[in-house]
Amino acid sequence: MGRGRGVGRAAGRQSQRPPYCVRCPWRREAGLPPTMGLELYLDLLSQPCRAVYIFAKKNSIPFELRTVDLRKGQHLSDAFAQISPLQKVPVLKDGDFTLTESVAILLYMTRKYKVPDHWYPQDLQARARVDEYLAWQHMALRRNCLRALWHKVMLPVFLDEPVSPEMLAATLAELDVTLQVLEDKFLQDKAFLAGPHVSLADLVAITELMHPVGAGCQVFEGRPKLAVWRQRVEAAVGEVLFQEAHEVILKAKHSQPADPTIKQKMMSRVLAMIQ
Repeated sequence: MGRGRGVGRAAGRQSQRPPYCVRCPWRREAGLPPTMGLELYLDLLSQPCRAVYIFAKKNSIPFELRTVDLRKGQHLSDAFAQISPLQKVPVLKDGDFTLTESVAILLYMTRKYKVPDHWYPQDLQARARVDEYLAWQHMALRRNCLRALWHKVMLPVFLDEPVSPEMLAATLAELDVTLQVLEDKFLQDKAFLAGPHVSLADLVAITELMHPVGAGCQVFEGRPKLAVWRQRVEAAVGEVLFQEAHEVILKAKHSQPADPTIKQKMMSRVLAMIQ
């Protein structure tokens, strides 16, 4: 497994400093040199953040984790807007270089670090299969998994906004259709979505599917092919790392109600996100 160059930080070590430091002024104040590893701004409640986190940890990529608590509205602060003008996670900082969008971040890490070829193959057609899935999933699986989580748990529990039984049923029906496409079009009879080996496609897909699982949806029930695929992906990632990355989402249904001020700031963004 590839390793990047780091200075005095274990891969994935949680920084004890505040998350919103533009070019790490606290390091200068402490007389420390700038970090040579990556800085990853993440909240593991977020499915693309989980994909980035798992990939970096699995491949021993050195990074400092800067947690951005979405449920506390930390992503909406002016300080975080200096790092991510769209006020979204994940964000990668590599020295003076800042990158947003999870797929772009994953591809950046595959190119910067020497990671196993199966994640994003050099073979033209094998790579194209990974690209095909990544192009499809954003407005398909991601959208419907996100809606399932918010309609079943986050709106009624976290934001105290009721969701009608009819709306929830329609959302879950759409998710079921998308799961069928995932099986029929992408998984088929293969071991993994893009071929015989685990790839970025599988990592992105499994982190999306854990969203409705966190909401209590029986995503894999009655879908033995998909259930076996999940087991393969967990084994490829490592069960301990997989559980670590999904601990937050699996407790999402126990979220405390949002502070009214945070709710007011978040509502319009949430509604736009789950349309």
